[in-house]
Order: sequence, then structure tokens, then C-alpha cells
Amino acid sequence: MIKSEICGMLGIQYPVFQGGMAWIADGKLAAAASEGGGLGIIAAGNASGDYVREQIRIAKSLTEKPIGVNIMLLSPFADEIAQVVIEEGVKVVTTGAGNPSKYMESWKDAGIKVIPVVASVALAKLMTRLGASALIAEGGESGGHVGELTTMVLVPQICDATNLPVIAAGGIADGRGVAAAFMLGACGVQMGTRFLSAEECSIHPVYKEKIIKAKDLCTMVTGKRLGHPVRSLRTQFARDYSKAEYGGMSDEELEALGGGALRLAVQEGDNKKGCFLSGQIAALVKKEQPAADIIKEVMEEAEPILLRASQWVK
Repeated sequence: MIKSEICGMLGIQYPVFQGGMAWIADGKLAAAASEGGGLGIIAAGNASGDYVREQIRIAKSLTEKPIGVNIMLLSPFADEIAQVVIEEGVKVVTTGAGNPSKYMESWKDAGIKVIPVVASVALAKLMTRLGASALIAEGGESGGHVGELTTMVLVPQICDATNLPVIAAGGIADGRGVAAAFMLGACGVQMGTRFLSAEECSIHPVYKEKIIKAKDLCTMVTGKRLGHPVRSLRTQFARDYSKAEYGGMSDEELEALGGGALRLAVQEGDNKKGCFLSGQIAALVKKEQPAADIIKEVMEEAEPILLRASQWVK
């Protein structure tokens, strides 16, 4: 069985994080991933503190294993949720879409392991200096908010820039991706899109079907003009947004156009107005299955690949 330092640090069986996907990664999915031996992560997204507190308590009612919360730092509720995770005794916090510096001291004082998502060497170095426990190096192949560098390029540079454990994310969906991440220097992986097919994932059936039927060129990136690029499935909404983005629409109108689009996809499966977040690896997602089986499957696939790789060196 593949073990790494992140397993001992967090008390998990497998070095696999279930990504914190806004309005998708709820308490039920996080608990299922944690029960399966990985680290289940509740996504705060743009939700209120009350919603996040409720999801934490749901997860705790379903598992006694560690769970995490992902805080999207652009959220208007970020300050509120930063306090909720302390009050609820969350063991791990991951952060995205920003710099968590202002919260680091209080989280560390509460005994929380802080694991920021980083998309650049500069941010990795800053988070290392501020006392992060580990880092998630997320390449632009991922769904949702994305950076410029690919996982293949980013992960080794982050590993060279820090002495912290590095979790690779972006473009990982099976054992080959896990093995590649370890070869690049990571000690674990985070998968988001792969868990959209989990039985415990409560997205609308239309969303889940789109992921399972996706092809290689199924995604596109929008939002670069506003400085917050997002990768999603190539739907009618995504194409319409892309046209509006470079068609003279004001920033305020663009913000309004995207407002609530993810919730429409998650809850209603609305193809015309919904934004279906997805990473580039959606084409590798073939079926619906329990979250625990996803984790076990990718780790069992990775092990013989890594063993074969070790035999190539004589």
C-alpha cells in the first residue's frame, strides 16, 4: 500500500484529497471520502457560515475520521467561515482563490492544519514562511478557478521551492495520474472532477451524466478578462459567456451574467444558464461509483505503475 508523510500528518489511510468544489462538496460527500480512507473536504464556496457549520455537523454525524473545509477567500463570508472552522473543531483547512495570511495565526493556534492551494512558486514560498502544514500545487487542467501553469510544470517547481509536503492537483483521475504526481515529487493527490461521479455526490443527474459522457476537448476557460479564469464544460452557457466576455459587455454585466450559474448547474442541471465546472480529465471518468471505491481504485492502479518504474533503474 502506498503511504506518505501526509497520511501520518492527517491521520488518513490513503494520500488522496477529495477536492473542495463549491456547492458540490457537501458534508455527505466529504464524509464518504473520509470513510473511504482519504481526506473528505467540504467546500465553503460563496455559502454563509451557517451553511458551512451545518455541513460540518452532517459530516461529523457520518464519520469519526478527519474532514477538511475548503475556504474560497474571495467569498464575502470568508471572515465568518474562518471562525466557524475554529468553533467546530475542524482539523484541516484548505484555501483557494487568494492569500490566507490574515487567518493563519488563529487557525494554527486552534490546532488546524492549514494547506493552501498554490498556483505559483511565489505564493508557495510565502505560505511556507507563514507556517502552512502542506501545500496543494494545482495546475490549470483542474476545474473551477485555474492558474496559468500545468500540473506537470507546477508540481516540481513547488517541490523545489518548499520543504513542506506537496499535494498535486489538476488533471488527476486514475492511478497513472497518481503515479505521475509521485514521480514529480508530490506525496499525495487531490481530485475534484473524479468525485463528481461519486454515488454520494448530490449534483443534478444531468451534471453527472455530462461528466460521464465527456470527451477529450470537453472543457473551456472563461473569465480571464475579470482576472478569475474558470474551467468548465463547453456548454451553451460557457460559449455565451465567452462571447459576452469579448463582445463589449461591461465588467458589472459580466459579473451578473455569471452570478448563480454554478448553483443552476448543480441543483437544476440547467444547460442554458448553468456553469458546469469540470477539469480536463472528465473524459477519464467512466461510471458512477462510491467515493470509497474511487479512492481504493486509483491507489490500487498506482501501486504497480510505481513498482514497474522502480525496476527500470538498474
